[in-house]
Amino acid sequence: MDTLRNMRIFVEVAETSSFTAAARQLDTSTGFVSRSVSELESHLRTRLLNRTTRRLALTEAGERYLVRCQGILASIDAAEAEASDARAKPVGVLRVHAMACIGQSYVVPAVAAYLEHYPSVNVDLTLSQNVPDLLEDGYDVALRLTPNTLPDSNYISHKLGVVDSVLCAAPRYLELHGKPSSVADLSNHKCLQVALPILPSDRWVLVGPNGVDEYRLPDGRFKVNVSDAMAVALQEGMGIGPLTMKAVRSSLRNGSLVRVLPEYRLQELNLYAVYASRQYLDAKIKTWVEFLRGWIADALNTDELGIGNEQVEA
Repeated sequence: MDTLRNMRIFVEVAETSSFTAAARQLDTSTGFVSRSVSELESHLRTRLLNRTTRRLALTEAGERYLVRCQGILASIDAAEAEASDARAKPVGVLRVHAMACIGQSYVVPAVAAYLEHYPSVNVDLTLSQNVPDLLEDGYDVALRLTPNTLPDSNYISHKLGVVDSVLCAAPRYLELHGKPSSVADLSNHKCLQVALPILPSDRWVLVGPNGVDEYRLPDGRFKVNVSDAMAVALQEGMGIGPLTMKAVRSSLRNGSLVRVLPEYRLQELNLYAVYASRQYLDAKIKTWVEFLRGWIADALNTDELGIGNEQVEA
């Protein structure tokens, strides 16, 4: 028995005081309406309506049941409207995971701009270097970096762009230790390591005028898993290390850092937005991904245009 359907039919009969009028309102037959109410009474083992040839009247049990049914159906209608509205209007909490190495430079500014456009959305952002399970960990969207394409999965992914990193150092470090003029010269320097699960921790893959060069990193005195901490370490003159283009631009502009081996960049990292399903997509997820596709592309393009105008050598 379809209890919910029969409850709706019973409410319509009670409110119109007529099987025929209820059938007309529900676009069905009078016989079907009568059978549905009888089926409901049989299920409840209670008479809900007293029927005569001239009129219908609610029993005492029917009056109590009508009030309950009206409240239940109103709650169901409200829940359905709210769920449908979530697909039409961005509202609620958007749970986002992003790798910490792009959090301050890219993701937080993107969130700030997104929230200006969608004031009914709140963002719960988690930054870490771990790759989460979207469903198990409760995230709506994850921003992932990878030097390759993403492996096949049941998730939907959109490539947002390519993030470049460059080698940098403080001017005072280079004044004390000299400026490397080739990849081989890095062996005479303190090379600081960023430990990311997506990249090898024992080498730098450098792309330059002669193609790809790999520099094997010796055991260093400093390794960190957050790019923001790497920026501070470099500004303190601890050595040479990698930073993303966007993270380093202001430091290049004010002279606190300069590029090392400016003809080289580290291996490109593909940036993806990953979410669970394309079907019946919540509006806040849809608008966030669409917003990122434009915002990140503009940010990366600005990096490319701006980096050439910054101070790039000591």
